[in-house]
Amino acid sequence: MISLSRNCELLRRVLTGFIANEVRKAGFSRVVVGLSGGVDSSLSAFLGAEALGAENVWGLLMPYRTSSPESREHAEVVVKQLGIQSDVIDITPMVDAYFERFPEADQVRRGNKMARERMTILFDHSAKLKALVLGTSNKTELLLGYSTLYGDMASAINPLGDLYKTQVRQLARHMGIPEVIVKKKPSADLWAGQTDEEELGFTYEQVDQILYLMVDCRYELP
Repeated sequence: MISLSRNCELLRRVLTGFIANEVRKAGFSRVVVGLSGGVDSSLSAFLGAEALGAENVWGLLMPYRTSSPESREHAEVVVKQLGIQSDVIDITPMVDAYFERFPEADQVRRGNKMARERMTILFDHSAKLKALVLGTSNKTELLLGYSTLYGDMASAINPLGDLYKTQVRQLARHMGIPEVIVKKKPSADLWAGQTDEEELGFTYEQVDQILYLMVDCRYELP
């Protein structure tokens, strides 16, 4: 098995420096991040708070009526641990109002709508707070296309964009993110019981090995 381990302390310094430089270069001092209770958004919030100060990070919790209560609980753990600003915005009314006209819509359409609804809220708060939207998409998701265009892929800056999911977990542990968040099954929480790995048909650890060989090492399939 190939090791994807990195010097986490060096990585921490590089990414916090990246956030601080990019935010200030754009004339801002704050960021806003959508907190799902998962390891990716938690790590982005941790990096943002270290780079800019907790007072300059806003975490938005945007549950839907079918969202897991655990997702909100874990997001609130991050807010409390970091001491960042936060708000809870229920997206149920706006999503349901749209699908009243299209009751036949399947869970994929509904999930896409939720992801894009959350991003419009983040960018509205970006304007309200004079803050940049901090991204939460990792390299594995981006390479697989396992994300929503103009949804969770949309951001002003994305500190996780060159980290495989395996490396996100490594850095999250290094920065003290609670193990209950790091270890739980990844899920976009777009419908009850949904998990990333069940949909994909393989684990992130498995696919990270393949992607690393193909993308970073330039291996070619025989």
